[in-house]
Amino acid sequence: MFGRCDVFQPAGVTTGRPASGRAASLGLASSRPRWPQLGFIVAPGFQVMGFGALSVFEFANLSAGGPFYDVHLLSEMGSAVRSSLGVSVHTDAFDDSHFDTVVVSGGTGLVATTPGLIAFVRNASSRSRRVASVCTGAFVLAEAGILDGRRATTHWARARELQRRFPAVKVEEDRIFITDGPVWTSAGMSADIDLALSVVEKDLGVELACRVSKALVIHHRRAGGQSQHSALLELDAKSDRIQSALEYAKRHLHTPLSVERLADAAHLSPRQFSRAFHAETGQSPAKAVENLRVEAARVMMEQGRHPIDTVANETGFADRERMRHAFLRAYGQPPQAMRRNARVERPKVVAGASV
Repeated sequence: MFGRCDVFQPAGVTTGRPASGRAASLGLASSRPRWPQLGFIVAPGFQVMGFGALSVFEFANLSAGGPFYDVHLLSEMGSAVRSSLGVSVHTDAFDDSHFDTVVVSGGTGLVATTPGLIAFVRNASSRSRRVASVCTGAFVLAEAGILDGRRATTHWARARELQRRFPAVKVEEDRIFITDGPVWTSAGMSADIDLALSVVEKDLGVELACRVSKALVIHHRRAGGQSQHSALLELDAKSDRIQSALEYAKRHLHTPLSVERLADAAHLSPRQFSRAFHAETGQSPAKAVENLRVEAARVMMEQGRHPIDTVANETGFADRERMRHAFLRAYGQPPQAMRRNARVERPKVVAGASV
């Protein structure tokens, strides 16, 4: 049922229960365990979806045999903080408590920063093992100077604004989450789950993270960038001619696809085609073709039935090195890594049943 992972069995959650396995190896197995404290910062107007990360830590506690993560909701003044949905949560006020990990959540808009919030986050960056942001929480880290010179991401709709306002940040627009040393940033709200799973994997191991993902019925490692849907649909061509050219490209990925050839499929001159294509899709024909090829190659790699050289040839990359560079641009990882991830996720089948 759970593939390579052990069957998920919730453990008793009592603070007096010694940790075992990976948790014990981190020095948390005493009769009075000191669990790593995780501070989750919320501000007025926060999105409830951001609490998806907390569900990951909740199930990690269940799987680890004890409350490995001691989660605290934080805000500058404490007390009740109201979400964009109208639901309020109780928070603790900022103080001198030491947190192993500090996460800044985002909202429907940008988080309203204050000197107190910036000071707290900046102090956490020097005291905590890691700091992280969810969605537009990246703007708080950027304002605190924590992202200067680092790679980071945020919600795709705010990525260019983040780059414009904070040019010292190396913004990568189409990433689910990014880890740059002790600083972690994630994209739109559901990406907080991906980030949290990666944190759990880092702290407690891949097997436990896999068990958590199975219990929550989500992918352990989600492939792709923020779009997470067909590159063909993402292009959203408005005219039949450009759409026809895209469909033609998808059917002939294994062949050379020059602008002239695509223009012919669209019944336009190369100059007219290039201009119309960029106006409708926001991409050059060459970039769109690469995206289609990467998507097709990813599917073939995850299916795991073909050698890498065959995948490269059948999707038009010509050689594996060119395909590797395209994967790194699109997904931040090479084709081999995506194949390994798919194997971890793929359930074993024994006697006609998944195990």
